[in-house]
Amino acid sequence: MIEALQQVFAQNLAEGLEVGGSVSVWQHGAPLCTICGGDTGRGQAWAEHTLVPIYSATKPAAAACLLQALYDCCRTPELEVGDLWPAFPAPHCTVGQLLSHQVGLAALAEPAPLEDLEQCRAVIERSTPLWQPPAHGYHPQTFGPLVDILMLELTGMRVSDYWERKVRAPLGLEFFIGHVPQEHFADVAHLRTARMLSSMPQTPFYRAYFDAQSPVHRAFHSITGYGSAREMNTPAAWQCGSPAKGGVASARGVAAFYQAVLGLLPGSPFAPEVAEWLQTPLCSGHDHTLLQHTAFGCGAMCEPAEFFPLGGFGHAGAGGSFAFAAPEYGLSFAYVMRGMELGNLPGERVRRFLRVVASATL
Repeated sequence: MIEALQQVFAQNLAEGLEVGGSVSVWQHGAPLCTICGGDTGRGQAWAEHTLVPIYSATKPAAAACLLQALYDCCRTPELEVGDLWPAFPAPHCTVGQLLSHQVGLAALAEPAPLEDLEQCRAVIERSTPLWQPPAHGYHPQTFGPLVDILMLELTGMRVSDYWERKVRAPLGLEFFIGHVPQEHFADVAHLRTARMLSSMPQTPFYRAYFDAQSPVHRAFHSITGYGSAREMNTPAAWQCGSPAKGGVASARGVAAFYQAVLGLLPGSPFAPEVAEWLQTPLCSGHDHTLLQHTAFGCGAMCEPAEFFPLGGFGHAGAGGSFAFAAPEYGLSFAYVMRGMELGNLPGERVRRFLRVVASATL
């Protein structure tokens, strides 16, 4: 597997699909390999410890924190959101439905700033759900304040604080959600913005995304702040701690997290139920935001199937980062990069890695 992954990385670099990044594969609590290539955009070669913003690949880690907090309180994802947050616009929806993007609040009544959680709360409470379960639509931005507010109501801590105290620091993970120490700032690669195509794909998603009045466009812009690669290349973005997109990590840090949630990493704080809740699909079908077929467990993607050739669960991040766990094989995979690409889901450079991992494992 290692040689084949190295060949794929070299091919991606040679074809200009990659400019700098890393792939890490772990199994049964230990690393199989971590492969790096390219540069960080800061005059340095990419190293195993290089960090980079991973956008929505943060979501499963944030969800795992909330799920563990529920477990510690002898609760399950069947708990109604209104029991924790009485003013929530869909109080009878469950926490599981919220984590699986079924509560219809991807697009809010008006924009709210990511930096102001209480303003986000107020705007969410004034918003009307656009659909009801079992319909679903990915919540790219609002997932962050939704999960943060539930964590506050449940534990008195925001997700970033819970993650740092209960998960990251005890395990020594190279995966920060806020709380990036200043001495690590020099290790953070600079993102390169996606290159615009000469003509954008004429798909239903792109037509809706570029229509400022559409719910799809609003879903990606309801929470404002740190929306561009330039904004993400700042210490303020690395410290924002958004549960939706605030993760800053190395590939081996993300892959190690998935080992922890599978209970394969010594000292893991996660109960077995957390992995079960993450991987059990709660919705599957047409996604009202991404306008294609998707499936979600409690905070993790389970489909499209081409990204989960070994089964399991994981998540993509804007620009192309991707990670997953395959519980049946005790395996986890993570890919992080700085050269962003267009699209909702990872492109060919990731699919090549996934084909190698699947063929070497099956």
